[in-house]
Amino acid sequence: MYSIQVKFKQFLLSLFLLVSFLVQAQFEQNQEEENQMESHLDFDLAIDFQEEGEINLKVIATIDKGWKLPSMREIPEGEDGPIPTDISFEFEENAFEILGETTESEGIEAMDPIFNSFLKHFKKEAIFEQKIKVNDEQALLGIEIYFMICNDVKCLAPDINFIQVQLDMKNQSFALVEQEVELSEEDQALTESLKIDLKGDASTQLEDEEEDKSYATIFFLGFIGGLIALLTPCVFPMIPLTVSFFTKGARTRKIGLINAVMYAVFILAIYLLLSIPFHLLDSVNPEILNNISTNTVLNIVFFTIFLVFAISFFGYFEITLPNSWSNRLDQKASSVGGVLGIFFMALTLALVSFSCTGPILGSLLGGSLTSDGGATQLSFGMGGFGLALALPFGLFALFPNWLNSLPKSGGWMNTLKVVLGFLELGLAFKFLSNADLVEHWGLLPREVFIGIWIIIGAAMALYLFGIIRFPHDGPKTKLGKPRIGFGIITIAFVIYLIPGLTNTEHANLKLLSGFPPPLFYSVYEKDSSGPLGLKAYKDFDEGVAAAKQSGLPILLDFTGWACVNCRKMEEQVWSIPEVYQVIQDDYILISLYVDDREKLPEELQFNFERPKGGVKRIETIGDKWATFQTVNFQNNSQPYYVLMNSNFELLNSPVGYTPNANNFLSWLIQGTEKFESIDE
Repeated sequence: MYSIQVKFKQFLLSLFLLVSFLVQAQFEQNQEEENQMESHLDFDLAIDFQEEGEINLKVIATIDKGWKLPSMREIPEGEDGPIPTDISFEFEENAFEILGETTESEGIEAMDPIFNSFLKHFKKEAIFEQKIKVNDEQALLGIEIYFMICNDVKCLAPDINFIQVQLDMKNQSFALVEQEVELSEEDQALTESLKIDLKGDASTQLEDEEEDKSYATIFFLGFIGGLIALLTPCVFPMIPLTVSFFTKGARTRKIGLINAVMYAVFILAIYLLLSIPFHLLDSVNPEILNNISTNTVLNIVFFTIFLVFAISFFGYFEITLPNSWSNRLDQKASSVGGVLGIFFMALTLALVSFSCTGPILGSLLGGSLTSDGGATQLSFGMGGFGLALALPFGLFALFPNWLNSLPKSGGWMNTLKVVLGFLELGLAFKFLSNADLVEHWGLLPREVFIGIWIIIGAAMALYLFGIIRFPHDGPKTKLGKPRIGFGIITIAFVIYLIPGLTNTEHANLKLLSGFPPPLFYSVYEKDSSGPLGLKAYKDFDEGVAAAKQSGLPILLDFTGWACVNCRKMEEQVWSIPEVYQVIQDDYILISLYVDDREKLPEELQFNFERPKGGVKRIETIGDKWATFQTVNFQNNSQPYYVLMNSNFELLNSPVGYTPNANNFLSWLIQGTEKFESIDE
């Protein structure tokens, strides 16, 4: 058998980078804000007066913690992303000359967890600069900032901030000018048209029900990974040997028990220690974990590493650490003795079992950690993994008779290792998919990715049924019930994947949501007028007219083209047959896109007077519906769902993101029941 010796420094570096990658946001933290208007940033102005009548104007955005402002950079065609920040200037003819293009500060380039694209954004502060030639000593300049503010879960509806500044070139000074916009009768009429006579309480009762993966969940996943690692050939045979060493080799049973428990504690401590460098990274730069995890080169490196792990698990070669290191640690343990010697014994176990434990730990934590708070989450995952490895040594020392109940080592351990190899192979293509999504190579669209998984799953089933074999498999014997059972489960999983190759409503594979490439990254053309092909009115008045004509209640859907949680609701909740049927048959669906930048007809554009003062220019379809939502429902988060009749009577309390399909279905049914009682 060929053995690859990995230098210890290289091992630490690989493990360090690998665990860094696993902080990638495979689950999305979703904590909705209170149902009120959200701003989350302020704009300020600075002007540097230069020679020859030129100025350097700076727009400074101060951004709240947890929020980010998109760059001015346009999103390439065919890619998804937030609406870029846009700054334009208004002035009398010949009063100013705009010199060059607006520049922006450095910002952060990273994988965006909402759009699954590599995007540029700003946190805490953004500075936009523009050189301008001023032709009049006294000149009035208007600066319009069109922006969208996002966090790691959602983007709020686009908004406009207008700043007017009076320049005094002679004295090299400036003053902000209070905006005095005179509303015309048309403005007032269109402002009033946005308001509806809503009957009922529009406050949202149901909180966001997305179940955040808590530290306890991550700890549990790590613990499960540790239990799996216990069953591998690298660890399992060491349990009885090590426990016997402590219980029989000590002077007294009490000392043996203490040493065995101490050994278990040190195993746990060693895995916890592995997460400490990431806490240091977090304190230096919270973005560094995300930057590591989204780097294209590193994704390809990890694809290669996990490919190598898979082939190793198949038995074609073995990855081990240098024998000199494990021998030296073993000698240390023997010569030092006492507490320090037990620590070196635990460290030896961690090193010699690396070829089995390393890939398992990385694989299971891969879907459990986020770049936001990733270091703490990593510690919980490592702790769970270490605890699962440590428990048997402590428990069997306390109850040595249990050792007799352990199954004997044998071919089943090699079978488990090969199965893990197939899982590693599937995970390897996830890393390659991440690189493909970042670079938009088009190598692994959703259907190709799922097709590869189908091939891997089919090969795994063939192995479990003994049809294909690997180097370390023993002589053919009658298949055991566990192996047949796992083979059947694998076939069932492959069958489950097959609809993912189609262009139907069954292609979204809800159980794997977020792991394959997104639905839009597809080999098929995606073209439908409404979510999931549902009939959806894009104009509120048209939808209300249809509701009056049909005698059905209204499902008002405040959504956005760039709203990921809106897509998740549609693909994972609305697609449930019972939910889909109720929406299709019992409601008139009105979907209002708050980020639609299509211009309204000139005669429908107007100045909207904000309830708390100030004026907002309504120019686009998105401006209109975002304002409509905040005026009538005091909410500007998406998705946001409202049930009402055509007389604007609320049928129950509006809700936001509700990933539990049963809860959402119950909410819909409550609405139809209330609608029928009102009609009676």
